Amino acid sequence: MEIFDVAVVGGGIAGASFAYRVAGHRSLVLLEAEEQVGYHSTGRSAAEFSRQFQNETTGLLADASYDFLAHPPEGFTDVPLLIPRGNLVIASSERLAQLQTAFSEVLLTSPDSRMVSVDEAVAMVPFLRRDYMAAAFYDPACWDMEVDSILQGYLRAARRSGADIRTGSPVLAITHEDGAYRLETPKGDVLARRIVNAAGAWADQLATLAGVRPLGIVPHRRTAITVDVPANYDLGPMPGVNEVDEDFYFKPEAGKLMVSPADATPSDPCDAQPEDIDVAYAAHFLEQSTTLPVRTISHKWAGLRSFAADKHQVVGFDGQDPNFFWLAGQGGSGILTSPALSEWAAGLFLDGHPPRRLVEQGLDPEAFSPARLSS
Repeated sequence: MEIFDVAVVGGGIAGASFAYRVAGHRSLVLLEAEEQVGYHSTGRSAAEFSRQFQNETTGLLADASYDFLAHPPEGFTDVPLLIPRGNLVIASSERLAQLQTAFSEVLLTSPDSRMVSVDEAVAMVPFLRRDYMAAAFYDPACWDMEVDSILQGYLRAARRSGADIRTGSPVLAITHEDGAYRLETPKGDVLARRIVNAAGAWADQLATLAGVRPLGIVPHRRTAITVDVPANYDLGPMPGVNEVDEDFYFKPEAGKLMVSPADATPSDPCDAQPEDIDVAYAAHFLEQSTTLPVRTISHKWAGLRSFAADKHQVVGFDGQDPNFFWLAGQGGSGILTSPALSEWAAGLFLDGHPPRRLVEQGLDPEAFSPARLSS
């Protein structure tokens, strides 16, 4: 039986982008539990590239990822991966101070952002309620992402470099055998010298299967709905809208309006489904902040966003098992940070250290290290 240099477990954006970086340097098999890649968190993303509402580390990763997504390598895709959208951040009268603080922070990384009057905000998004919104600012540095094109671009390139991509292959058991791991799947066993844990919400479960101590990576459910908008509104040029305290957000999506109550409910790893209460909150926030009545909901769904306790990504070799590599805890930013985070992970995995260019941009190796969560 062939022994792969590395088995990547998880076919979402983390596993796919890692395979893209590493397949040309090591023999690699990627194991995805579902029959299609990107089924869970990746396929249920809000598909938004923005530095807003990110912690410092994630913001730096986003900065380092922008050029790849705005100008992808030749042959990666035949469509633009970022489509300009812009973002309008609104606040009620009770949160004006919070809005000013948020605006000051946004200016540090998006200097073309500007405060806008209520009249200007309504001109951008005509169904906003004037009696709800007391002030707003507009950030042009926000884009819609072509998520499936990004995911498939990584996978196509990985296959061209020799990666073996296997779907419908959940890992059922892991044993150690002659200096390698044996990963049991319904489609046959796989032998690999190293494991990359890109299992998303299942990252801790996979660690347990491998005899590695879990690090406390917890999935959190986020809900979204889509609703119809009257035909007299042209959604095409409208920015997304975020409430300043992240109570909710909405944005145009495929001719409808996607709305989320920005919930973050801890969950077991699962095929996440929306709870009625969160769907109701999404509809409530939209009706509270706009003149749109929510009579019918076209679609509703939920996805899982997984975090370590400190909300930083977990990237690197395990402290007890030097052949078990963590690539987990991306939260809700896995897609927008995938170019830089996969580059960082590949540097650690192949060379034993992160790429110099990313360190020089201010990224701290200790912020990602699994060791920080082991004490």
